[in-house]
Amino acid sequence: MKYFAVFLPVISVERSQQYRPLHLEFLEKGRNEGWIFANGRFVDGSGGLVIYIAESMDDVLAKVKQDPFVAMEARGYEIHEWELVMRA
Repeated sequence: MKYFAVFLPVISVERSQQYRPLHLEFLEKGRNEGWIFANGRFVDGSGGLVIYIAESMDDVLAKVKQDPFVAMEARGYEIHEWELVMRA
């Protein structure tokens, strides 16, 4: 499995507020099912970051497009494969 960092920059503050509950449900589902490693917002209000676990870029893109923030055009997205390095 690979890790993918997905930046979610704000497109619409209003739509972000409107779809936040659905977005949070989506994230919780992903964490519970094991395809989201971590997530969080940027404290400056510019958006957030989600770390997905997937086999390929196509797999993660399919999940990202299901996020209500993306589907409802409240947020954009930028995907980068991410190499996790942890202290031994």
